[in-house]
Amino acid sequence: MNTVLVKDCGFTIAGASAGRAGYQRANIPGALYCDLNLHPSRQQSEHGGRHPLPAEHAFFDQLARWGISPHTEVILYDDQKFAFASRAWWLLSMAGIANVRILNGGYRAWCNAGYAQDRRTAPEKNATANHSGAKEGFDRSNVKSFADILQSQDTQGLTLIDSRETARYRGESEPIDPIAGHIPGALNFPWGEVSDQQGYIQPIQFHIQRWQNVHQPDENAVIYCGSGVTACVNLLSATIAGRAFRVYAGSWSDWISHQDAPIAVSPQPKLAH
Repeated sequence: MNTVLVKDCGFTIAGASAGRAGYQRANIPGALYCDLNLHPSRQQSEHGGRHPLPAEHAFFDQLARWGISPHTEVILYDDQKFAFASRAWWLLSMAGIANVRILNGGYRAWCNAGYAQDRRTAPEKNATANHSGAKEGFDRSNVKSFADILQSQDTQGLTLIDSRETARYRGESEPIDPIAGHIPGALNFPWGEVSDQQGYIQPIQFHIQRWQNVHQPDENAVIYCGSGVTACVNLLSATIAGRAFRVYAGSWSDWISHQDAPIAVSPQPKLAH
């Protein structure tokens, strides 16, 4: 019988400690906390974006402390329309954890359904890392790098999918990163459209139609966002549609850290007089 483990992935970009504080106020009973800055990411450096991929040994060690093995069923949730649960889902999949699910509707749906809430913080296991049966490191077959994207600018070999809100994609607004705009040639598919206003995933037909005009082979369709987090929501959508797209892990925040990276903006449409 497989072990079932629940993980609270709540987080807010505006305040790094707010997600953990929310978890400590109330959570699904037995849930452990997954901190975006500490677990599915590592400390920032010159390149790699605002949420670089974690070091493999550190992530696998953390899996052991959580008690996650390749045979564990993991259920993830947040209250941000899958933004942070999707990032954890992607990392766990890269680590060879196959049975990972995301709670539809997130923590709000759990509470609205009248299920129990807990104020206790579940303890982590005092375990030595045991990678037996797990991959020897991440499966990076669905990850693209800055060099991959830059090379494609000359060959037009990739279809780039920008997951940010349209105003950020167009370069009209940039509340987080120091430079506005998008990678030249990228298409805009805002990640927030993947769920409805209540935070539930859209019907399967929505996801099939969403990606039907991306005619590139799946390995040549690359999703990015600001830092490689909400891109995973679009990856989730593509996966539901039966597609196997790639992710530019560093995303826009990595792209603009390179001086040789070209930048595009879309002018605002002119108003008719």
